[in-house]
Amino acid sequence: MKTDVNGISTYFEEYGPKDAPTVLVLPGWMAKASLYRIVSDTLSDKYHVILLDMPGFTGDTPEPPEAWDLDGFVDFTISFIKTLEIQSLTLIGHSFGGRIIIKMMNRPDLPFITERIVLIDAAGIRHELSGKAKRRQQMFKLAKHFMSEKQVEHYKETHGSADYRAASPLMRECMVKAINEDLTELLPGVKQETLLIWGTADTATPISDGEMMEQKMPDAGLARIEGAGHFSFADEPVIFGNILLSYFK
Repeated sequence: MKTDVNGISTYFEEYGPKDAPTVLVLPGWMAKASLYRIVSDTLSDKYHVILLDMPGFTGDTPEPPEAWDLDGFVDFTISFIKTLEIQSLTLIGHSFGGRIIIKMMNRPDLPFITERIVLIDAAGIRHELSGKAKRRQQMFKLAKHFMSEKQVEHYKETHGSADYRAASPLMRECMVKAINEDLTELLPGVKQETLLIWGTADTATPISDGEMMEQKMPDAGLARIEGAGHFSFADEPVIFGNILLSYFK
């Protein structure tokens, strides 16, 4: 299904009765909406579940008109909720989707009520670079003074993360702008009841991030999935589904 959001033809999937309480799922960076069907499979008997495809993530929703920072994605999400005329909802965010939710919950006067939140292996806490990474960064900054623009881009393509290498030039700009913001100081601003679901073997957003969020958010609880990684819902779908069902009961 598609709807127009500020001129962007936005793809989303919709499950469950439309007159039931709404659950909106925000994806991880460059992840398809369909990856999160475990949420709709688990909850759609009693909830209206919407899986959103973010601009530029998969091609189902086109890229944003310019390189957005995190606030750009927050603005888009708010506009999507307004477009669907949703008055109240539960928000679920995985990885980058969690980053959007944390920033959004610190906005004053949102045009909807957030009943509660589920964050799955959420991003938002910036970590100190390792000594090796710092040295690599310093060498790159120095080398940039002697490189052409083409050489700089080639360096990024060969040394950047898999997500960076796979992205288009515009989405690379979005990535650099959106994922570098440290949201640690915003965690106390997430006042809603929040369930944190985390894989203990997550290396992208380690379990210590979940523990910090539990400590700093006023009304948060942490559910650990032993041995699961950054996509804990895919690594252990049965355990994840049971946690979700238990919480929503």
